[in-house]
Amino acid sequence: MKLLVGLSIVILFFFGCSAKEDEQVQPLPANEDIQVDGRYEAIVTNLNAPWAINKLGDSFYITERTGNIVKVEQGEVVRQEVSLEQTLSTASEAGLLGLVLAPDFEQSNKAFAYYTYEKGQEQFNRVVLLQLENNIWQEQQVLVDEIPSGTYHHGGRLKIGPDNMLYATVGDASDPEIAQDTDSLGGKILRLNLDGSIPKDNLFPGSYVYSYGHRNPQGITWSPDGKMYASEHGQSANDEINEIEAGKNYGWPTIEGDEEQEGLMSPLFTSGEGTTWAPSGMAFYNGKLYVAALRGTAILAFNLDTKEVEEIVNDVGRVRDVWIEEDKLYFITNNTDGRGNPSNKDDQLYSLDL
Repeated sequence: MKLLVGLSIVILFFFGCSAKEDEQVQPLPANEDIQVDGRYEAIVTNLNAPWAINKLGDSFYITERTGNIVKVEQGEVVRQEVSLEQTLSTASEAGLLGLVLAPDFEQSNKAFAYYTYEKGQEQFNRVVLLQLENNIWQEQQVLVDEIPSGTYHHGGRLKIGPDNMLYATVGDASDPEIAQDTDSLGGKILRLNLDGSIPKDNLFPGSYVYSYGHRNPQGITWSPDGKMYASEHGQSANDEINEIEAGKNYGWPTIEGDEEQEGLMSPLFTSGEGTTWAPSGMAFYNGKLYVAALRGTAILAFNLDTKEVEEIVNDVGRVRDVWIEEDKLYFITNNTDGRGNPSNKDDQLYSLDL
């Protein structure tokens, strides 16, 4: 039975706290209610565990784990319902996660989404095609189904690469060994055609698997020269920023952090054993990778030339995703996901001049 997931009771399951009954259907505060910081501006407040940012022209589309997509356009903010074929999971780190607008979105009103669902006693992730009509997103087609989903580590980031292929990050579903099993989709970065079929030039024939040996990758981006990068959660520490190459093994659980072994890829950057970033969404700009950090409560800038790491923002709490357009960086906090300390206006969408 289809589930309209814009229900306030979902918030109760996610976070174990009360919520206003009408919170999911009321428009969100517009710009006149927003405070401006000296360095950056809050564009939208009162988001519910936002996960992914998309921007097209002057419009933002932001997923909320509780099962809605928030549209922000010229000061008007509307929480749109999402109708899914399966029951949205309320497990930790799960829910409505990645979103990427179709290349022809302005004509088709279609987008790709990644969500966690419950099926009987089991739980999975899937990549689907959504259709927007009358402010309701309807699940139209399943592209990849029964992606492993355990207690934690769902992955969930979606991006369309410069090759016009759809990429998805998948966690190890709390089962580290499957990250090394190329017959499993867990602990992988996947690559698929926009119609859901397997690209003929994927290095593992008949498989969506693009790279493997990942623990919980949550961010992907590309530089202008086509190099692909991903962020990945380590085990309590040893978080990683990797350059991703097709068919390569990134080591989990055999190695992590600074460890090296022949045939396994080591990261460009690691937090080391004493620091935790919990890196999530990322974007490339002017020779640097800008990465949202959850546990690190910051936006980190990784200079690919000098190998230096700089904190760009460190006073808004947990940061889940970033989006860069021209010289402007947009980012969302994630203080209402059950692991942060939200203010009375969290979560928020901000903009920052680079």
